[in-house]
Amino acid sequence: MPELYGERIARRELAARSGSLSQFAGVRLSTLGDGVERGVRSLEFRTGSGLRFTVLVDRAMDIAECEHNGRAVGWHSPSGFRNPALHDYEGEGGLGWFRSMSGLLITCGLDHVLFMHDDPAGHYHYGPRETVSSSLHGRIGTIPARLTGYGESWNGDECVLWAEGVVQQSTVFGEDLHLIRRIEADVGGNEIRLIDRVVNHGFYRTPHMYCYHINVSHPVVAEGTRYVAPIRDVIWAAHADQYREQGVGYRTMPAPIVNFHEQVWQHDMAADPAGKVNVALVNEALGFGFEVETRKDQFPAMYEWQNLHAGHYAVGIEPSTNHVMGKDFARERGELIWLEHGEERQYDSVFRVLPDAAACADAVRRIEGVARQPQDEYPAPSGNFPPIGGGQ
Repeated sequence: MPELYGERIARRELAARSGSLSQFAGVRLSTLGDGVERGVRSLEFRTGSGLRFTVLVDRAMDIAECEHNGRAVGWHSPSGFRNPALHDYEGEGGLGWFRSMSGLLITCGLDHVLFMHDDPAGHYHYGPRETVSSSLHGRIGTIPARLTGYGESWNGDECVLWAEGVVQQSTVFGEDLHLIRRIEADVGGNEIRLIDRVVNHGFYRTPHMYCYHINVSHPVVAEGTRYVAPIRDVIWAAHADQYREQGVGYRTMPAPIVNFHEQVWQHDMAADPAGKVNVALVNEALGFGFEVETRKDQFPAMYEWQNLHAGHYAVGIEPSTNHVMGKDFARERGELIWLEHGEERQYDSVFRVLPDAAACADAVRRIEGVARQPQDEYPAPSGNFPPIGGGQ
């Protein structure tokens, strides 16, 4: 039974108080109409709790805006929510991807994540294609989805808002991978559920890598905001040779810094008894936070991205199928996932707004109950990459 405006309301009672559920909550399709966003289809979700977020149908059904009672959660970069028709994925030496980087969720994959890479293409059995060249973070995030449905579903007195779509990353003499995405949110709830399936629709044996770039900004991120996670080990830091130069450790965020250079870490996370990993950004001074829940068996690796430069100012929670060292590293260790025709991988995640001090405290308690993270802001990276079960 949804809780709206401080009371639990049955379906019949809710219907009696309006002509349509859309007065309180719903999913609405619209098309953005101006600037670089022109022509992008958008699904607006409102749960009635204060949670509002938008899904960009024409940007892989990624999540753009996210807010709670008017307080922003998701990051808006200077790039904007650019129409994919304007994007040059392979431009700027592979860094053109940054010109479409904006929003709470950006999906990376489906056959490549991380930095630019040339991969041997012998598995596609086509002589002229000797390599597969991938730009930053893979192709999937700028591909429009085929929207297969959206709306509301009642089960007794419970109501779920939902949307589904298919995003195809396909070519001739190459990969034919389909992302089948379902997004759900309960009426009266503060959670977004993401259910993804990546299926090899083709008949070539195809590599698969997957990552979520989950970008959180102000006011969740502010001076003193804490990164709270069940960290067993800090494995790697991109800036390890200049570890303290910028004065920013992994755990506590500063105010915006002019000319800050991004910092990326990889942590080894402990899972709870159900196999789940929870990571949160908590602004205890404001009583506001955001939590991401993933499965360790689906996303065994976790990165932390700090882009604390003034005018950008975001922190990324990045669950991944593979270690930060990339595809060659995964292949050499037998950890690269390969999908035959019809094979698939599923990913089940929850994005949770922590709307008040009590919710923030509860998240910290639950996470610390699984594992206590290093209290030192600068724990020495171990370089110990634990084995990951691949598909080779």
